[in-house]
Amino acid sequence: MSFEYAPRGFVGMLTPQANTTVEPECNILLPAGVGLLNARLTSAKPAMEDRLIDYFDTLPASVTQFADAPVRAVGVACTGSSYLAGRDREDAIFQELSQRLGVHVTSSALAVVDALHALDARRIGLVSPYPESLLQQSIAYWRSRGFAVEAVAKVVATAAERERSGSAHPVYALGSESVIQALATLRGHSLDAVVMLGTGMPSLKSILQMPNLDGAPVISCTLALAWRCVRSVEGAACTAESLLEWISAKDWRPRWQERCAATGASVEPLKINAP
Repeated sequence: MSFEYAPRGFVGMLTPQANTTVEPECNILLPAGVGLLNARLTSAKPAMEDRLIDYFDTLPASVTQFADAPVRAVGVACTGSSYLAGRDREDAIFQELSQRLGVHVTSSALAVVDALHALDARRIGLVSPYPESLLQQSIAYWRSRGFAVEAVAKVVATAAERERSGSAHPVYALGSESVIQALATLRGHSLDAVVMLGTGMPSLKSILQMPNLDGAPVISCTLALAWRCVRSVEGAACTAESLLEWISAKDWRPRWQERCAATGASVEPLKINAP
């Protein structure tokens, strides 16, 4: 079956209700011929961690939003839910959803796991926008998946970013400069890969400016999820070569430049404070 806007197939993406980052980044990352169909994870729970669990609990209902749309892969762009649900429950529900839908269904956390396995990475560094409680849940999750968390860099929002966030979650107001400053503090560690956490944190400019840190590839949860879903759409293996090509931005750099030029964004090196 061929579709005018997605001759190579559609990716279905489930995004947290207030997330302002996943859709713009996926629209840049997905290659020509692959279409994005987005739906929302919703919850009325007031506390963040309660919402994250609610998103996970309601996944079987959330995927029905795609109805009979011809998606060839489904991604759940919420890494925090995986930390709180834990490895065993996550594996069980995504296996069940994949069987029910007949296509590969994955989370952003599982996509990062696949990316790290493709890179044969064990020693990882994390760049985190999370509050301390969720960060600790994150570290425990990555360790449960067999990775050694060797270093953590916390992203600190600037005063302007905090003011800009208003009533929204602060992570959605973060800018790339804050992320890059945090990323740079991981220099000097012996790492196999660096993971930028949180699908709400902007990541593409950081990868454009710093695709590796002392030789360690830099990936984000959203880039890993988009890569993993496209490999499923194409029926292709998750190889290190394919992932490194995504990290190099060979395909998506022109789309980033075209769509971000109006904002004054640049990929010129930023001044990085020494760690």
